[in-house]
Amino acid sequence: MSVFEEVAVLLAIASAVGFLGVAARQPLIVSFIAVGILAGPSGLALVRTGEVVETLARLGVSLLLFLVGLKLELGLIRRFGRVAVATGLGQVVFTSLGGFALCLALGMEAVESLYVAVALTFSSTIIIVKLLSDKREIDSLHGRIALGFLIVQDLCVVVAMIVLSAYGAATGEDGAAALGRALGGGIALIALTALFMRFVAEPLLVRLAREPELLVVFAIGWAAAGAAAADAVGLSKELGGLLAGVSLGSTSVRETIAARLAPLRDFLLLFFFLQLGALFDFSTVGGEVVRAAVLSLFVLIGNPLIVMVIMGVMGYRKRTSFLAGLTVAQISEFSLVFIALGHDLGHVGLEAVGLTTLVGIVTIGLSTYMIVYSGSLYARLERFLGPFERKSGLREDHLAEKAEAPARPVVLCGLGRYGTAIAERLCERGVGFLGVDFDPEAVRTFQRRGWPAIYGDITDPVFVSHLPIDQAEWVVVAVPHLVGVLGHADTADALVSALRHAGFRGKVALTATYPDQQARLRALGADLILSPFTDAAREAVDRILAGRTAAVAEAA
Repeated sequence: MSVFEEVAVLLAIASAVGFLGVAARQPLIVSFIAVGILAGPSGLALVRTGEVVETLARLGVSLLLFLVGLKLELGLIRRFGRVAVATGLGQVVFTSLGGFALCLALGMEAVESLYVAVALTFSSTIIIVKLLSDKREIDSLHGRIALGFLIVQDLCVVVAMIVLSAYGAATGEDGAAALGRALGGGIALIALTALFMRFVAEPLLVRLAREPELLVVFAIGWAAAGAAAADAVGLSKELGGLLAGVSLGSTSVRETIAARLAPLRDFLLLFFFLQLGALFDFSTVGGEVVRAAVLSLFVLIGNPLIVMVIMGVMGYRKRTSFLAGLTVAQISEFSLVFIALGHDLGHVGLEAVGLTTLVGIVTIGLSTYMIVYSGSLYARLERFLGPFERKSGLREDHLAEKAEAPARPVVLCGLGRYGTAIAERLCERGVGFLGVDFDPEAVRTFQRRGWPAIYGDITDPVFVSHLPIDQAEWVVVAVPHLVGVLGHADTADALVSALRHAGFRGKVALTATYPDQQARLRALGADLILSPFTDAAREAVDRILAGRTAAVAEAA
């Protein structure tokens, strides 16, 4: 086949396998690695023009790290500083040391053990953000904490890349000279990045933003230029791409760049995972199954446990700690980039690459289900999680104290745009209400407006039982995706059941985004179905027709 025909066949296979993966609720990373295995030398041997695939793969990885640098939000670490740093660094140290000892015990050499152990420390920010966004938990307390320590991990990636690049330079033919050039070049790149951010980035990007297509071309070129500059001074292309992203991260158009480049990043990363899968040699990986199983269990169980221990000591509830801990129960695309870079430098063999890839497939696949079904998983394990929670002095107590929440006719759950609009109308009518949300920032915003609000997760039956509902007439849930998140209805069912079990005798109003959800909500026992778009459309038509009638009457 020609190069074009080969790429076309690879894309067709990737689409088919990706469709099957999505149907099985698996991240596309797993599907694309499977395509690489299928198309590689261990499968159909379709990948023959390796140079083309490798070039596209390198560009994809550089773009990935460019976007990480672009959205490296250090402010989130400041807001959740102690818990983000403690859990992020604690998990990295625990996994590195524990993984290194475990790899040595499994008979691996010291250098390979170190590489694999470090690779096991990184969790996938991309996958976690996608799953939490799908579940509408990205703004929850555990979601914010998870993002905080994932950013700490991203910073650890930067340090690891710098160390690896310097080490790779030092092991060349002229180690001292290469190391000096790498360190000098790295300092120069950082200085140029700082100057560019300070004096050039904002005015240049604002002008380029007038032509969106030009902005995209510049961003891609800038990422590639950063990667090439880092490579020229002896550092890794990945580090150069990340610095290029950081240099644009303070501009006002960074979100626009990120949104426009995300599909291209996903497309180019396909070739990286194809290349990685093509390195997957069953003749060498077959002997790594036992090691992969042990290391996968270490990641799936050990990483969440250490996060739960640290958060428990810091005073968070076991439920918050458990849900946050599940987000580190997998290794990430950076783990695969890291181990592949070690292979390129000649530090590890294909066996280590295959082992890490196998651990990635297992942990990414299983942790996806763990996060999707986190509520059900917590309900099954709750009775065993007592040791991970303090008996008193919990950080979340002051936000959810029943004594601080006066009884109100309406308990309004969900303080987003829709919930805020409902609160404003209730105020206009003089109806008292109590706001409830699992986003601490939303609670503080409500309180700043002088409205009573408490922090709490209405999907937690324990919290629902402590709501001041004795005198409430209505519990209004202004969360449009309470039913329909990833196709599940158990959240709404659990809420209604918890309210009835707590002795609530009033009425329940639930919100439906789509018409097919309404029947499901009524079957769960909802007294009133709120449909924001349908209700707004009905009101708009009534006002249009009223205006039309008035105009006709005036003309007559």
